Amino acid sequence: MKKKETACVISQEELAADIYSLRLRVSFAEEVKAGQFLSLFSADGMRLLPRPISVCETDPANGAVRVVYRIAGQGTREFSRLKAGDMISVMGPLGNGFPLEELKGKRVLMIGGGIGIPPMLFLGRTLKATGNTGCAFAAGYRTSDTYLLEELRETARVLVATDDGSLGVHGTVLDAVREAGYHADVICACGPRPMLKAVKGFAEEEGIPAYISLEERMACGLGVCLGCVTPTRETDSHSNVRNARVCTDGPVFNAREVEL
Repeated sequence: MKKKETACVISQEELAADIYSLRLRVSFAEEVKAGQFLSLFSADGMRLLPRPISVCETDPANGAVRVVYRIAGQGTREFSRLKAGDMISVMGPLGNGFPLEELKGKRVLMIGGGIGIPPMLFLGRTLKATGNTGCAFAAGYRTSDTYLLEELRETARVLVATDDGSLGVHGTVLDAVREAGYHADVICACGPRPMLKAVKGFAEEEGIPAYISLEERMACGLGVCLGCVTPTRETDSHSNVRNARVCTDGPVFNAREVEL
């Protein structure tokens, strides 16, 4: 059940250049699933639309959630100035997460590119807690100025790729996977659309299913405005065209269902 409420900031820290980790106290921490997101609202009346940010971690015992985000504009820059004790309007949990029942007992390759890495950490910790073994992360960064890398390593095997070759494999996350010779039963991924398109093709080559979390500009987060539709193979029952709403039908989709 999604809720809109005023959350209290527990803490915030800068993990890398313009990358921030924000912990919030909310009433719905226990309900959040890996792959879901929150909408965070600006206190500035000139910025009416919320900013959608994937959940990186939950701490139900303490009623807390953690989001990790990149400063991308004035809204997220405002969030970066929050400190412990500040209040912010939040709505969540939103969207559909990864299909945990279908992942149970499987070797899962979790691929994250850029700011798509935080939700993969949440998924990895969830799988580890439910007994999945043999899983791995493939994390793609621009440079060696990384974030969450040690936390990923505490959770599963990690394969790293960087755009400039300063850490790990010089190339893409799939280059890192191929170089390591890692084979999975299923892939879960979040990141830029070109990366997800490549992941979809790789999964088809391997003959395994892939679940991808799409990054889109979401205006309402509730499926009303139709501002975040993505092309699909099948007709959507809501709009009667070959589109799906990323905010409510996703953000996680079976890769076979969407056109990239």
